[in-house]
Amino acid sequence: MNSETPRIRFIKALERKPLTGRVPHFELAFYLSMESIGKVHPLQRSYEQWNQMEEKERQLHRLEIADIYIQIAEKYEHSAILVQPQPGTFEECARLIEIIREKSGDTYCLLKHGDVTYGIPDGDQMAAFCYRMADEPQKMKDEMDRFIDFQITKAEKQKRYGGLDGFAMCSDYCLNTGPFLSPRQFRQFVTPFLKRLIAGYRELGFYTIKHTDGNIMPILDQLIETNPHALHSLDPQAGVDIAEVKQKYGDHVCLIGNVNCGLLDTGSDEEVIESTRYALQNGMPGGGYIFSTSNCVYTGMPLKRYELMLDVWKKEGVYGLA
Repeated sequence: MNSETPRIRFIKALERKPLTGRVPHFELAFYLSMESIGKVHPLQRSYEQWNQMEEKERQLHRLEIADIYIQIAEKYEHSAILVQPQPGTFEECARLIEIIREKSGDTYCLLKHGDVTYGIPDGDQMAAFCYRMADEPQKMKDEMDRFIDFQITKAEKQKRYGGLDGFAMCSDYCLNTGPFLSPRQFRQFVTPFLKRLIAGYRELGFYTIKHTDGNIMPILDQLIETNPHALHSLDPQAGVDIAEVKQKYGDHVCLIGNVNCGLLDTGSDEEVIESTRYALQNGMPGGGYIFSTSNCVYTGMPLKRYELMLDVWKKEGVYGLA
């Protein structure tokens, strides 16, 4: 029986080290907590009266939020927890990380959000964003330099608090048809800044998981160049083939994801099983793979489909099977 904790196994996968036993599993978010464990997910609650609460009441909320994250991780054998606190201040996130660490020890790899690079702008801001790229590119770059400096300063502060293992970097760059920015624009406005941010996190000893949905293939080489520990989510709905990414870059970066969320939501059981097997069979060889959906376990996804996916993982996602 493997005596390594889920956290250790998750980190070994991020570092592309050999593993025995079951491949690590992680979900960026799990919103079906009410159906699963009978508790509302923290991000589905309102904390508008947080500042009116006595500290005793706030602490009770923190303890319950921590318990929800831990119960989900225990039930579904997640190796890591992405902490998304409500209310979302730096101090509250640091407190929540501390509580989860105290309650669970070193069982789980603890992550938080940490990406300030330019993603796809909101629909009502797209035109303004494009005009800015054309009219004031240097101002945008200077702005991004300030964002990166501030984010690294926050990471240094988090390091002093302790408890955190790394960052999930969740600026989305791509649509199903390809990146929002052309590869040339991405090279100008994103790549150097993402690279500097990841280098800053690495220097502080943090792990980095770069998330983006959509078709990353036109900018995949640039994402690899920024040197994250892992790429998530390898979106098959956008035509990203984990076998191709593994063949090209499996010796450079850990891969996370690729089980088709669209099929989990609206496909047949057979299609879910096929997608799960494909991700496992092409992600696992040689290590450097963490099993997950191609996005997250979002509100409205049938829980039974996620559990079907996990049944395949438990039976077939094991290193050393004949």
